[in-house]
Amino acid sequence: MRRFIWLAAPFLLTALSAAPPCLAQPVELAGHRALYTLTLASSRGDVTTAGGTLAFEMADACEGWTTRQRMRINVTNRDGQDIEIGSDYATFESKDGLSLRFNMRQTTEQAVTTETEGDASLPAAGAAGEARYTRPTDARKPLPAGTLMPNMHTIAIIEAARAGKKFLSMPLFDGTTADGAQDTSVAIFSWDAPQPNKFPALAALPSGRVRIAFFDREKGATTPDYELGMRYYVNGIAEDMSMDFGDFVMKATLQELTVLPKGC
Repeated sequence: MRRFIWLAAPFLLTALSAAPPCLAQPVELAGHRALYTLTLASSRGDVTTAGGTLAFEMADACEGWTTRQRMRINVTNRDGQDIEIGSDYATFESKDGLSLRFNMRQTTEQAVTTETEGDASLPAAGAAGEARYTRPTDARKPLPAGTLMPNMHTIAIIEAARAGKKFLSMPLFDGTTADGAQDTSVAIFSWDAPQPNKFPALAALPSGRVRIAFFDREKGATTPDYELGMRYYVNGIAEDMSMDFGDFVMKATLQELTVLPKGC
């Protein structure tokens, strides 16, 4: 099971008639807590039923952003066997996007199956960098030039969406695997005006639909090992998510939302 990455970014103000074009506003991510229910959307393999929850929290820590994501999925296969799969993923990313601390643990029936921990840094935006792992083993992985940390990856996608672009391809490092950076391909389907929403925090915000495919960079994979589709709002909150794990696809529905005050 793989994590998914939250994307968030600002929007480009629309130029008023008879007025000069407006400049893009600075990125302002919104700290928030969100709870999603997970339901089975489709299955290509042995999974017959599946359900669970996803809890996400993002908070402003002044010099950076802290995130924590906890997911639990209960799966039943064709033999009637029930399996609980879980993940717990936490990060601290500096606001300049040049450093990341990460910790990720995945479990099956409460037994740890995968664990990563460490930090990564870039000397400058766009430069090659390095990831340093302390788990599963002490290791160092080079990060290619152009690698983006999760929030910078987010910003690039939303800036492309508001500029009318439809496709992006760039390396990402988020610490969810022991293999270093991943390749990502992003399809951008829309950037829409505000729409009615049951959550007041979202009702006045523009948003867009995107789909991200994640590839194993070390193996030069041409088939994604994970895909994520969703509607993103400009304050960093996501809804209508689709998580494609290969054998099955889960739908995530936003049930509870709390926008947090700024930390600084």
